[in-house]
Amino acid sequence: MGIEALKYISYPAQVLAKSSKMIPVMLMGTLVYGIRYSFSEYVCSLLVAGGVSMFALSKTSAKTISKLAHPNAPLGYGLCFLNLAFDGFTNATQDSITARYPKTSAWDIMLGMNLWGTIYNMIYMFGWPQASGYEAVQFCQQHPEAAWDIFFYCLCGAVGQNFIFLTISRFGSLTNTTITTTRKFVSIVVSSLLSGNPLSPIQWGSVVMVFSGLSYQIYLKWQKLQRLQKKRKTT
Repeated sequence: MGIEALKYISYPAQVLAKSSKMIPVMLMGTLVYGIRYSFSEYVCSLLVAGGVSMFALSKTSAKTISKLAHPNAPLGYGLCFLNLAFDGFTNATQDSITARYPKTSAWDIMLGMNLWGTIYNMIYMFGWPQASGYEAVQFCQQHPEAAWDIFFYCLCGAVGQNFIFLTISRFGSLTNTTITTTRKFVSIVVSSLLSGNPLSPIQWGSVVMVFSGLSYQIYLKWQKLQRLQKKRKTT
């Protein structure tokens, strides 16, 4: 869904919308698993939600719109937030699984997610005669260079996913969050400066607002980690 959204909104808009992942995670955690969050965490969510809303409501440049396959901001943002809703449920479920089954490793979760994801996608792409998968295969046959681009994209994604789980297992989720947050900010800057997706001053302000909320969240996690380490030293 997140990739599909790129037909309708720009890459910086998609990255920024997907950066608000904490909102559906907190929502699903509260509604499904009864998790309670602190006031500071709600402040982070409001900063992120406000920044994304400002970015979505601000005017996108004509140059950026001209590069989109089917410009449609409501549909593009809708797909991003639907994607985030499923991500929120997934993350909350992962936390529940690791809490109930402590011996479950990150690799077990990774295998389960990718296995079921492959099954769902195969059904969606090739489950009926007019499914989109056949059109994609035909496109790759007509444009072999695109097939190589897709192959390397999938290869990099698979390798990158391994590094994500390794980072979480060896250095903790805080380090991983810091890395991914920095990567997203750099992606927006590079896309704006090098890929011809100019942002307005209001949109840059929205970007700063979102990443201020994310940085504050990282700081809160760091404080929590420091308190836990102090407790372990005293016991």
